[in-house]
Amino acid sequence: MSFLESERKRLVKIRDEVFGDPGGGLYRNKARAFVLHDPMLNLWEGIRQEAPEYFARNRIVWWGDQDNQPTGHLLSSQIACLNHLFSLRHSEAASSAILRNIHPGIESAVIVDDGFVEFEAVGRQNYLGERSHTRGANATSIDAIMVGKKANGKNILVMIEWKYTEAYRPDNKYIPARARIYDPLLADPDCPIKVERFEDVYYEPFYQLMRQTLLGWKMAQNHEYGCDEYVHLHVIPANNEDLKNRVTSPGLTGETMSDAWKNVLREPDRYRVVSPDEFLAPLGDFDETQMLHAYLSRRYWGRL
Repeated sequence: MSFLESERKRLVKIRDEVFGDPGGGLYRNKARAFVLHDPMLNLWEGIRQEAPEYFARNRIVWWGDQDNQPTGHLLSSQIACLNHLFSLRHSEAASSAILRNIHPGIESAVIVDDGFVEFEAVGRQNYLGERSHTRGANATSIDAIMVGKKANGKNILVMIEWKYTEAYRPDNKYIPARARIYDPLLADPDCPIKVERFEDVYYEPFYQLMRQTLLGWKMAQNHEYGCDEYVHLHVIPANNEDLKNRVTSPGLTGETMSDAWKNVLREPDRYRVVSPDEFLAPLGDFDETQMLHAYLSRRYWGRL
């Protein structure tokens, strides 16, 4: 059984208890047991009011069938990212502890917009020259970003790409319209990606990793948030072996997806795969995040 199938069954089993919702919401115009009837219940109660306000204020597009409200789909990685990270926007202590947990050089979290986490970031300018510069849709975006201050006083950009049940087929996405945008960046001598045949990085999830790496490089070059470097976190559940253990591009080498991607990076240590519970382990140390920690443990981490 795939990780997607096992998670879907697990969540439907606990749906009534955890969400108090009978399911049967629409996904692709069909009622589904794994889609909540009331999509707002898909958000943790502690962020249920503020997260939609944040999306509306920043004109961010929601994933799913309706772009003006959160999806009721229980397996949405956008919802998972928000449920894990959104409440950290108001906690300097917890945000700092989380950043120190994944990067020993970081001492404290830094405000990024009006909190310690910013969502669906696309950069202040259209650095990649894409046709759209819309947060959450039709442009290269980063699910979440945080900024850490190091001991030397410099800031580092932490890019967070959140995955849940995603897995990808070996589909080649190399077409002329995309090549015209990204190939010149890949050909730049300073590009952080080193690959002889550009087509090799046009297979998901490498295609997304490629675009996000290019965006992080350009954001750091332009000192966004006072940063002159970046790290790229790929947050993937430990049991999603369908994503982690498959190399979809025939031109990349490595036993795992992570190995294959690190092999084309000039600085492989800038990229790291981490599980959600490993990433947010420090939440258990703070009284203010105990309720969130319990919710995440039950809903996402498979703990009672």
